[in-house]
Amino acid sequence: MTPTPTATLVARDWAEIQERMLVPLYEAVYDRLEVGPGDRLLGLDCGAGLALLLAAARGAAATGVEADPARRALARERLLEVLAAPPATPAPPRPYDALLAFSPAPAALSSALPAVRRGGAVVLADWGPAERCTVPSVLGGGPAPGDLDAVVERAGLRPDGSGRVFCPFGYADLDSAVRGLLSTGLYDGTSDAALAEKELAEALHPFERPDGTVWLPNIFRYVIARVA
Repeated sequence: MTPTPTATLVARDWAEIQERMLVPLYEAVYDRLEVGPGDRLLGLDCGAGLALLLAAARGAAATGVEADPARRALARERLLEVLAAPPATPAPPRPYDALLAFSPAPAALSSALPAVRRGGAVVLADWGPAERCTVPSVLGGGPAPGDLDAVVERAGLRPDGSGRVFCPFGYADLDSAVRGLLSTGLYDGTSDAALAEKELAEALHPFERPDGTVWLPNIFRYVIARVA
């Protein structure tokens, strides 16, 4: 499927503006897992692949899964291996050491688990406490943070720790903030593009600094589980 021009522009806003906001989360998880040479990682909903690039910089072999054709195309421009869907069962000859689901509640989680070795790590992440996150309220009050511990239990995984990471969303100006946040696909507002930009810009005004930058503090929570 060839991405539409609009979809490509939105994907580029994600890659050029928004994706870097989660770097503190990616790095904290990689430090916790001690990701390094020889590790094989599978990243669900990997977007344009920045999390994969950071893992590769540590010497790991990282593969992504991204359903959106425009984001997948950008990831492949970065010379990353990105699939349209999780690897088909049975498990690959050499299973993955870790499954990364940095986006909230990926639908592909259950279908990807067979590709992870026994004892391998599964990482889930989502927004932290509502009172510590600015972005959900700016986006229209949602989405609410998911119950990651319940996801772990339903999947039959063994809990193995959790953590919180400060991930401020900082933008050079109001226009960048609007484009970046709209690229997440999480804005709970009108379907009219021009009106959505106007509504979001108005919601962001209280977070503008005197120099024109926009600063939105957030806490993200992650949990680590192990495949039994």
